[in-house]
Amino acid sequence: MTKFQHRSNPRKRLLAALLAVAVVGVGSAGFGGAAAADSIPQTPVALGVAGTFAILSKTGVTDVPSSAVTGNVGSSPISGAAILLTCPEVTGTIFSVDAAGPPCKVTDATLLTSAVGDMGIAYTDAAGRVNPDFVNLGAGEIGGRTLVPGLYTWSTDVSLSSDVKLSGGPDDVFVFQISGNIDQAPAKNVTLVGGVQAKNVFWQTAGAVTLGTTAHFEGTILSKTMIAMNTGASINGRLLAQTAVTLQSNTVTEPVE
Repeated sequence: MTKFQHRSNPRKRLLAALLAVAVVGVGSAGFGGAAAADSIPQTPVALGVAGTFAILSKTGVTDVPSSAVTGNVGSSPISGAAILLTCPEVTGTIFSVDAAGPPCKVTDATLLTSAVGDMGIAYTDAAGRVNPDFVNLGAGEIGGRTLVPGLYTWSTDVSLSSDVKLSGGPDDVFVFQISGNIDQAPAKNVTLVGGVQAKNVFWQTAGAVTLGTTAHFEGTILSKTMIAMNTGASINGRLLAQTAVTLQSNTVTEPVE
């Protein structure tokens, strides 16, 4: 060995190995948040009869005309008088528990009882899933991020102050568990890329949901309380609320199954 020959440094080799492991182990959901290496893909939340509705609530559906709803609408156990959508605004069937409501309504208390029951079961399923891939991502601010499939959980409110992308394939599932509210800023959008389907996106929230003026949202919302769509907001998904749904000249389109 000459005096210029390099000798291996065990400490440097160890540091390099640890750095390599750290780099491989860090994934991203936009700008931070790591998915577990042994993450198990999520399965869709079973909606049961609730999945046959674009809008389903327990305490009514208010509306500032005119809105455009593609899919069925129902409310139970409250009287059909609490459904304020008009017949021309709905491409689908308006279901009521009684004789009150829009003149085109169909009275089917049994169907609505099943649907509302299944809505509660679906909420419990989504809220009860364990081993999340992402915990409190962005401290609740997910605006500007591209999110990958998996199970997300927050102990806070979730805000969308800028656009959000959900990236994956047609069979990938996203489940969002939120202990607080969802607040989407005006004119911001949730978009699906790579073939992601709205039917495989589920937002479970213990708090209220507000979709901002002219904003666009994707997926099924399972809210323990109310869902409010501000003027001109749209959703490709479902509004399943355990209190009320409020509309203001909105577009609601049930996802393709």
